[in-house]
Amino acid sequence: MNGNNLVKSITILLVEDNPGDADLAREALEGSKLNNDLHVVDDGEKAMAFLRRGQGFEDAPRPDLILLDLNLPRKDGREVLAEIKADLNLKRIPVVILTTSRAEEDVLRTYNLHANCYITKPIDLHQFLHVVKSIEDFWLSIVVLPPAEG
Repeated sequence: MNGNNLVKSITILLVEDNPGDADLAREALEGSKLNNDLHVVDDGEKAMAFLRRGQGFEDAPRPDLILLDLNLPRKDGREVLAEIKADLNLKRIPVVILTTSRAEEDVLRTYNLHANCYITKPIDLHQFLHVVKSIEDFWLSIVVLPPAEG
């Protein structure tokens, strides 16, 4: 790549209360061919504070993509998704549900709340890494993401 090509950094917000899963996602994204800036919060209230630049997150960047677990403490992922999609300033940010739940009602409810896709976390370490790489390949290499504002 020559010096005239600027590589855009993609900002990802991972909302995940399982430290092991957060570490695996971080590991999968660190080996990325894309420049990404991963931020991790471990509950739904922190996710909304991050997105709205609330207390403790005043300098938080606007994410280009949100990876959201459903089963979170304090405010679950379903509530977070509903708030994001109801907020005119946030609703265009793509939200990928990344959860252990295989419950049909969770799949239906999150799509009804305008989730952009629903992925069930595999138990196997290598499959989990593969899933995160696949998310990266699709959402950050193929899809045209909406502009930050507008």
